[in-house]
This record gives sequence, structure tokens and C-alpha cells, in this order.
Amino acid sequence: MLDFRGNSNETKKLTSDFSGRRKVLVIFMMSCMAVLVCRAIDLQVLNKKFLKDQGDMRLVDDEAVSAYRGMITDRSGAPLAISTPVESISVNPRELKMDDKNQLKQLEKEFKASHQLSVPLTDEQKAAVLAEYKKQKVLKIAQMEKLLDLPKGKVLDMLSDDSHKQFAYIARQISPDLSEQVKALKLVGVYFDREFKRFYPTGGVAAHLIGFTDLDDVGQEGMEAGYEKVLKGTAGSKRVIRDGLRRIIDDVENIKEPVSGKNIELSIDQRIQYLAYRELQLAVNENRAKSGSLVVLDAKNGEILAAVNQPTFNPNVRKSLQENLYRNRALTDIFEPGSTVKPFVAAAALEGGYVTPNTVFNTNGSFPIGSNVVKDVHNYGSLDLMHVLKKSSNIGVTMMALKMPPKYFWGVYKKLGFGSSAEAGFEGEANGRLLDYKKWHDFDRATMSFGYGLSVSAVQLARAYTALADDGILHSVSLLKRDEDDKPQRVFSAKTAKTIRSMLENVIMKDGTAYEARVDGYTVAGKTGTVKKASGANGYTSGSYFAVFAGMAPARNPRLIIVVMIDEPSAGQYYGGLVSAPVFSKVMTGALRLLNVAPDQVETMPILLTQKP
Repeated sequence: MLDFRGNSNETKKLTSDFSGRRKVLVIFMMSCMAVLVCRAIDLQVLNKKFLKDQGDMRLVDDEAVSAYRGMITDRSGAPLAISTPVESISVNPRELKMDDKNQLKQLEKEFKASHQLSVPLTDEQKAAVLAEYKKQKVLKIAQMEKLLDLPKGKVLDMLSDDSHKQFAYIARQISPDLSEQVKALKLVGVYFDREFKRFYPTGGVAAHLIGFTDLDDVGQEGMEAGYEKVLKGTAGSKRVIRDGLRRIIDDVENIKEPVSGKNIELSIDQRIQYLAYRELQLAVNENRAKSGSLVVLDAKNGEILAAVNQPTFNPNVRKSLQENLYRNRALTDIFEPGSTVKPFVAAAALEGGYVTPNTVFNTNGSFPIGSNVVKDVHNYGSLDLMHVLKKSSNIGVTMMALKMPPKYFWGVYKKLGFGSSAEAGFEGEANGRLLDYKKWHDFDRATMSFGYGLSVSAVQLARAYTALADDGILHSVSLLKRDEDDKPQRVFSAKTAKTIRSMLENVIMKDGTAYEARVDGYTVAGKTGTVKKASGANGYTSGSYFAVFAGMAPARNPRLIIVVMIDEPSAGQYYGGLVSAPVFSKVMTGALRLLNVAPDQVETMPILLTQKP
């Protein structure tokens, strides 16, 4: 028989044991809950700043704000370089490769809504949604590549790359409209940065002078590089809120306002720059020349009104940029000036009292100096000072040079700026070459007098002519607009300068060497130069020349100085008076009219009388 009483006692005992365990478990759980509640109160009420700071660290970020790069303008304010807002697109391949869970959830909701489902999706349905999402992502990437004109599959190749890259630019400096089209694709891991793109309205006309910037808007050549610190400005920063995918969803505050770069106003006159560019280009093409340079100076204050070179390049089309075309030949390249320096030799001899305007030089076709012989193109016989310049007699200027002490002769050239930079404010300006007078022999003095044995840039030669144009005052030159020259230097007396200018007017006469340099309505003074090119240790070549012309107008009171240098004309003519002088004439004619300079030479016009019927 069973002892029901005993069983009852056992049951009570077991029940008592479980009850104790339950109490311990309940107390433990209640204690954990109490700890969690206390911690929640501590974090959310007592020390809530901690959570806020932690949240901000994950969502709030500092973003750089690009500064506007200063403009470069001509003397009248016309833009030569200006920045426009653009955007650059980059990708994080790791993020783009990962599935966007938030996007997948949204797609699942859309799938349920379109199929009128109220129950959770099955694994098969979720797999179908995932496959569709991946398919759409590939299509969007392909569409982005097409919009940005990228090679097909370029972005997809990044996703298959095992290098785990987290940043790569896929497009730089695109238009805001195109950027908006890419944004509309809503691809994860694709980022957009605001930048500025440099635009050059005049293209190749002022390319060598202005230069260009790189994709990061940093000056690389020309004035862009030389004045980088002035133009670039200072970047700012702002605080933004990003979502979990690091995309900016809101601006919080501006931390530091960007400071725009300063504008630079050049001395260049855009109208004269274009005129010079056009005429030089035509001359280089017609003469099948290797290259050419042209400089226009204000004779009164040394401002550079135009400086052009051929061949040129378009700084707006980066794909076509070629390093060998960047060089601003007018300021950085040097050449032997040839007969264009003869007026300075005559002025030095006059100024020093070694000759007078009436001094006669018996040239006779050749003049021996030691074992060397100086020759003229023709036997000009006896020439006075004016005719030495008019006929461009090498023998005549050699005789003048030999009358002057080497130190004095060298000193005049040095005062004119030969052998030192013109300091126009351009990076890489040439110093030229002028041998020290202590190393001169008699034949060196001779060759120096007709422009061999020294070298100059086009700007240096134009600057030297200011000493004749402004009554003996040599001006510094400047690429920045200014009212007057603060560094004028007297080299010759006004009387000497006027005398030489008057003599140089005869060079432009019909029987002179530069009749093609005449300008209707204006007196012109100038000098040609036809210079054999040096060939290193082999001396000078017989078929390669620099065709040079330097002149000023109006000759009685010069306003402009123009130097034209054309390198290796090969279409038949190579004399400075036939190749470079016509370019001078066309540019000077247009420039004087643009500046409203009054004619100083009134030509007699025929008067037509009509008989009344």
C-alpha cells in the first residue's frame, strides 16, 4: 500500500526547493533591470552630454570649403582668367561594393506593397529582392560611366579589385548640371565635392603670359604660378551632418569663412594683345618660321601692353597641353639682337663725344681687325653717322666702337639692361648675356657693336629702346598696371636721344632697310636686324636667321615701342626689313588707333573738284 502521506511530504519539499530558486532568479533579474534603469537614467538624464558627444562624433564632421581664386584681368578689367564653380566626383570602392542594407529594407517594403503582402518575405523572395538590387546597382553604375564619359566597366573594375581602395576620383571639374544627374542615381559610396575650375576667355591669345592651373587649382605656368600666393586665397571650413553612409545631409554651421584670392590687374591691353597675336601668327605661318615673339611697350612708363608668341596653346583644353609650348619666349628666350643695337652704339659715341653727327666713316666694304675682317653687304664708301644707321653698316659702327674705351662702351650696354633680367614680374625671365669688358679684344668690341656676342630677350630689347623713345630715360618694365615708372634711369641726354630718333626715321625711308615698317599718318623710327643663328662650336649657320625689327611711333614723341622677332623664316625672305617690319607696321597702325594717338604726319591729299552741270 502506498503511503499517500509520505508522498505529500516529498512533494512539499520539492516545491519548497523550486520556490527558493525562483526567488533567487527573480531577485537577480530585478537587480539587473535596476542596474540598467539606473544606467539609463545616468546616461540620459544625469550625464546625457556623453551620449550627445558620442553621437555627434559619428554624425557631425568638418568639411573644407574651397576659396574662390582671384581673377586675372587686363588693364580695363576684361577677364583673362576666371574661376567658375564645378564639382568633382569620387568613389569609395569598398562602400560601393557592399550591399546597402537600408536600401534593401526599402526595396522589401516596396516589394510587399506592390504584391499586397502583409506577411514577412520568404527567403526566396528576399533573395529575389537582393538580386534585383544588385542588378539595378550595376545598371546605375553603367549609367554613371556613360554620363561621365568614362571607359565602359572602369568603376566595376574597381569593385573587383582586391586592393581595398577607399578613395578614387572618377571625374574632376564637371558642370553642376551633370553632377546633379549623377546624384539622382543615389549610388552608395559616390561622393561630390565642390571645386572651382579655371577658365581662360582669350584661349591661346594670352596663354604664354597667363599660364594655367592644374586640377587642384594651383598655378603651374605664367602669372598663375608667379602670383600663386596672391591668387589662391584661403580655404574655409564648415560643420556638417552626415548619415551612416557618410553623405552630407545638412549644414550645421560655418566654422571659418573662405577668403577669396585677390584679383590681379595686368598692364596688358586685351585689344592690342589680340591684334599682335593675329599678325604674328599670320607672319609665322606665311614665312614658315619655327617660332616668333612680339612685345608692345608703353614708351612713357614701361608697361607691357602686349606680349605674344607663336606657336601657342589653348589652356582650356588640357588634353592638348604640350610642355614644349608653355614657354613664354618673349621673356624667357634669348637671341643675338644683330643690327638692332647699332642705334645704342651711335648714341653712346655721341654722348661720350667720340663722334659727331657729321663724322665721316670710310667704310670701303671691308675692315680688317687683326686676323679677322668686318664686312658690309655692299661697299658704301664714305658715310656720316645718319647714313651708317640708314645703311646698317657694320664697318661704320665698328669704327665707332673702337673709338670708345671698352669700360665706357660696356657701361652703356649695362645701363641699358643687357646682361640682367628686365624684372617684368614673370617667373623664369632671361638675364641675357653680356661678356665682361675685361675679357674683350678688339674684335669682341666690333662684334658687340653690330649685335653679335651678346644676347637679349625681346622684352629686354624693347626696354632698351625706351632710352631712345623717352628722351634718354630708360624705364623699368611691368606686367602689372601702373600709372608711372618709379625706377626711371637716365642713360642718354635728351639731345642725344632726339638726334638718334631723327636719324632712325631715315631707316624707314624708301632707300632705307625698313620701308615696310612705315605707318600711314605717323612718323616711325626703328632699326632692322638680320642675325645668323649660332650653331655651338661650329660658329654660325649659313641658312638659319633671326629676323628682327625694333621701332617706335610717333617718332617725334613716341607712345609705343614694338619689337618683333621671327625665328628661322624659311619661305624665301629672311631679312628683318622684309619679314618682321611688316608685322610691326600692322600692329603699330592698329595699336595707335586703338589708343587714339593723334597722327603727327599730315599727308597731302588730292582735292577733287566737281563741276556743276
